[in-house]
Amino acid sequence: MANHVHKMRELCEIKSSKRIFAADYKPEGVPFYRGKEISEKFRGNLDVSTELFIDREKFEKIRIKFGAPVAGDLLLTSVGTLGSPYVVNEGEEFYFKDGNLTWFRNFKHLDSWFLYYWLQSPEGKAEQKKCTIGSSQSAYTIVLLKEMEISLPPLITQRKIATILSAYDDLIENNLRRIKILEEMAQNLYREWFVKFRFPGHQQAHFTNSPLGPIPEGWEATTIGNVTSYISRGLSPRYDDSSSSVVINQKCIRGHKLDLGFARRHSSRIAPEKYLHFGDILINSTGIGTLGRVAQVYTALSDTTVDTHVSIVRPQSSEDIDYLGLALMDMESHFDLLGAGATGQTELRKDRISETEIILPPLDLRNGFSSMVAPIRRLGISLLAKNTTLRRTRDLLLPRLISGEVDVSELDITVPDVAEA
Repeated sequence: MANHVHKMRELCEIKSSKRIFAADYKPEGVPFYRGKEISEKFRGNLDVSTELFIDREKFEKIRIKFGAPVAGDLLLTSVGTLGSPYVVNEGEEFYFKDGNLTWFRNFKHLDSWFLYYWLQSPEGKAEQKKCTIGSSQSAYTIVLLKEMEISLPPLITQRKIATILSAYDDLIENNLRRIKILEEMAQNLYREWFVKFRFPGHQQAHFTNSPLGPIPEGWEATTIGNVTSYISRGLSPRYDDSSSSVVINQKCIRGHKLDLGFARRHSSRIAPEKYLHFGDILINSTGIGTLGRVAQVYTALSDTTVDTHVSIVRPQSSEDIDYLGLALMDMESHFDLLGAGATGQTELRKDRISETEIILPPLDLRNGFSSMVAPIRRLGISLLAKNTTLRRTRDLLLPRLISGEVDVSELDITVPDVAEA
C-alpha cells in the first residue's frame, strides 16, 4: 500500500501550554518542565533534574480548563536546543513552559511513537528545518510546524516500525538502569568503608584526631597533590573534524560518566603527559552549571586529551585508581564550591585541587576495596559499550524503516489493536 503525504495539522492538534509566570513557581508540587528537562528525557537520563514546580491546585484548574499532557502525547523542544521529542508515558504528571515546548496531541491516523522516530529521521529533520525562525536564538513556530509534510504508511505499519525501533530503546533503557544500580553499589561501598568507617575489621579499630576529624589509626590525612602524579588542565585545541585526535570537553562529563559523543577532533600537537591514561580522573574546572563535575577514564582511550576547561588528575599508583576515582566523585559538590568561591568566580585552579585534603586508608584496605568494586565498574562500562552498539544499530535502521526502504508491512509483529479512523 502506497504511503500518503499529509500536512501535520491534518493528523493532530499542535499547540502550546497555558502561560505560567515565575511568580507561580513553587519549591514542590507538580513538576514544571522546560526544554532542558525534555532534552534530558530524550537523551535517556533516568533522573531528570527537576528544578521547578507549580501548585497542585493551580495544575488541576489548568488541567480541567485547558488540558495537560497525557500518555501518548508528544512534546518537542522548540527554542534553543531544537528537535528533541518526548512521548509522555503512562502515569506521568507534569506541566510545561509555553514557547519552550510544542505539544502534539489528539492524533488521527498517526501513531505518536511513529512521529517520535520520524522527527529523528532525515525526512523529519528536513521538515523541522523549514519551521525554524530566528538568528540569535533559533525557534520553531506552531504555524510552521502545522505545515510540515509527512509521508505515512498505514497505522498498523507505523506501529510495527515503532515497535521495532522501541525494542532497541527499551534495551538501552534497561541497560541504563542496570548501570545506575552498579554505580550506586560502588559509590555506596565507598561511603560505607571510607566515610562511615564501616570497613572490614572496623569493630577493632581505634580512632585518632586529624585535620579531617577522627580517623582510624594507621590512616593518613593528606592532600590530593600528595597522592597523584599529575594535575593539569588540557590544551587549547585547533579543531579539525578530519583528525584522529579527540578532545574531551565539559559537555562530555556528566553523571560521573564520559560521553564522547560531545567530544571534538583537533589537529594541534598533544604534549605526551596530556594524553589520557586509564584511571585518570577528569574534573570540569570552569563554567556555570558544569563546574566540579567528575568522571574517570575507565576504558582504554587512544590519542585522546581534554581541553583547557577540564583538569586531569592522575593517581600515583594503579592500586589507587578505584579508591581515588570514587573519592573524587564523592567530592563533586566540594569542587563546585571550591571553584565558585566567595567572589563568584567560576574557575577551579589546579593548586586548589592539589591542596584539597583527603583521607588515605592503608594500602591493603584500598586493594581490598578495589578487588570488590573493579568488577562492578567494569560491568557498567561493558553495558555502556553495548548501549553504544545498540544506538548505532538503531540509528542505521531508523531512516530505512521510516522511508519505507525496509518494508515491514508483511512482518508478523505484535502491535496494539489498531482501529483505522
